[in-house]
Amino acid sequence: MSVTSSSGIAERIANILAPFVGGELPVRLTAWDGSVAGPPDAPKISLNSVNVLRRLLWSPGELGAAQAYVTGELDVEAEIGEALDHVWSVVRSRNLQAVRPSPTSLIRLAKLARELGAFGRPLAPPASQAVVKGRLHSLIRDRAAISHHYDLSNDFYELVLDSHMAYSSGYWTSESPEYSLDDAQRDKLDLVCRKIGLDAKPGQRFLDVGCGWGSLSLHAAEVYGAKVVGVTISREQKAFIDKRIADRGLQDRIEIRIQDYREIPDGPFDAVASIEMGEHVGESNYPTYTSALRSNVRPGGRVLIQQMSRKEGDHPDGGAFISSFIAPDMYMRPVGRTVAMIEAAGLEVRDVHAMREHYVRTVEVWTERFEARWDDVVALVGEETARVWRLYLVGGGMAFRDGRMGVDQILAVRPSLSGRVEFSSVRPQWVGVST
Repeated sequence: MSVTSSSGIAERIANILAPFVGGELPVRLTAWDGSVAGPPDAPKISLNSVNVLRRLLWSPGELGAAQAYVTGELDVEAEIGEALDHVWSVVRSRNLQAVRPSPTSLIRLAKLARELGAFGRPLAPPASQAVVKGRLHSLIRDRAAISHHYDLSNDFYELVLDSHMAYSSGYWTSESPEYSLDDAQRDKLDLVCRKIGLDAKPGQRFLDVGCGWGSLSLHAAEVYGAKVVGVTISREQKAFIDKRIADRGLQDRIEIRIQDYREIPDGPFDAVASIEMGEHVGESNYPTYTSALRSNVRPGGRVLIQQMSRKEGDHPDGGAFISSFIAPDMYMRPVGRTVAMIEAAGLEVRDVHAMREHYVRTVEVWTERFEARWDDVVALVGEETARVWRLYLVGGGMAFRDGRMGVDQILAVRPSLSGRVEFSSVRPQWVGVST
């Protein structure tokens, strides 16, 4: 039985929502008039403005709720992950996917919204929401989409990431308390370099497609003596890497370019890697991407793609929040379909290495660092963007934990005329990481 104040807004909302949520509210709701409804022991949600209802009327579900949260119109007093876990457990236990509210319930909801002043034109989207225009995956639109996320602030990413500035899943090879995210990212970089054969001899030409903040480019040059070309379309990233190259005296080994993967003129290279960039090229453009990787590696050379995946039938863009606030135009598919597309480009797939549980651990550490430095994050990017990232990190960690997202390293080779394949020296450590 709900504990409520007398006929306040919260109680009225709870009564109207009952058919939609299958009974009692799964949360403890406090409305902007101070009224309360819902179980006292449930996660506490505050509706600070009627704008919450207005956003949800125009964007029901995930997007409207996210807009209200990042603007502060809606607050979650509990830890967000715990609140979301609780709500989803109620959804499953009540089989709410099958609930079909009656026309009467919908009319009552509309009447309440009108009475409270929630009707009207859509509110402006939050300033942190992405705005990208133009033809899907054109060069101009891709640059805008990447800039929205990756040009946020190098200082911000330094607060969250490890010292390598690797914005991708680590590879955890130890359960020791002394083993850190820095160690896991170093072991991932080593794994990639050895899989593509950079350990065979120094001086090989290596292409890093979507080089991020340069973790792999720098590691390949410093540890394995590779001659590296890294390409990115983020000017913030290039400026960051160029400084690290100069600080370490590696100007003769690494060249970082502002260049799209479709514009690389000087292949083939001895080896190619692309770490968590394939998600951003789109479904229709993926054959162009894999063909570019193939054409830029010599016959007999290796290509490694590390890429996130989604199950068939799930949102390939990661859902309304991710596509609107984090990574516009992103596309993820089941790993089997990605393997087939790589093979269709003329590359021979040699190994698929699932690493989902490693991403669970990686995001856990990112989240811990983010929350510990909350005040610094807000000072750098503002509270609205900080709220976006809190929601992103928590939701992403849950998606990997629950198996709704995966990540894999796919190793391929460009066949040579002789048909010979140079065997890798890599012997991956199949470490079971607790989730």
